[in-house]
Amino acid sequence: MNKLAFFPLAAALSLSASFVPQAQAAIPIYGFVVKNTYPHDPQAFTQGLFFKDGHLYESTGQKGQSSLRRVDLKTGKVLQKKDLAPEYFGEGSTAVGDNIVGLTWQSNVGFVYDAKTFSLKSRFNYKGEGWGLASDANAVYMSDGTPEIRVLDPKTLEEKRRIRVNAEGKPVPQLNELEVVDGQLYANVWGTDVIARIDPASGNVVGWIDLTGLLPPDKRGTSNVDAVLNGIAYEPKGKHLYVTGKLWPKLFEIELIKLERR
Repeated sequence: MNKLAFFPLAAALSLSASFVPQAQAAIPIYGFVVKNTYPHDPQAFTQGLFFKDGHLYESTGQKGQSSLRRVDLKTGKVLQKKDLAPEYFGEGSTAVGDNIVGLTWQSNVGFVYDAKTFSLKSRFNYKGEGWGLASDANAVYMSDGTPEIRVLDPKTLEEKRRIRVNAEGKPVPQLNELEVVDGQLYANVWGTDVIARIDPASGNVVGWIDLTGLLPPDKRGTSNVDAVLNGIAYEPKGKHLYVTGKLWPKLFEIELIKLERR
């Protein structure tokens, strides 16, 4: 499927209006072209999504249903799975070296798994909630639902500093699933169909991605309240960008298109 999507930017503009009613025009807005569509487990409460060594990984949430998975991109089939203990509500995840790091929502604990076997290697603690995770060669980035993104040491997972995310000087709350894409941080803004493109050096939003219409509400999971956009994965070798949502039956490969102002 090859669907060119130029929308009236309602989602991005509505979101930005709460931050910067007059100055938002300075920040570019991107639409999308759907390049490919793949099956996705409609029972997966997607929290983290990422590629490692060409393989797609996903972490899911909800107590008693949280898991870490390796997934076949083309079929959506779960190839490998590790369930979290039922008391944990799984959250974001990312690859760090030969490991996979995963968060929990309100238990103040994260887990480090062997990337090949999914065996638990260690755990670490943090204050506050855990939401999203992403990583690059130098740092691990962690969101907690606030406008601040924590920067963790990739070896110790101790917090080194924080990035305060702003759109034209106004804080952007509800930052959720994260991904590093060509040096920028992409962040789902929870409860919206918008992804913020963030400069990690300054914390400034340098672009909004409006995914309105990617999957209409009536095509989402059994609970439209919970079935929100969440899940960004970037495959750097081919420069492919993928997105999905909680309880969504589909995963999309998209190409971004900068939208002209009218």
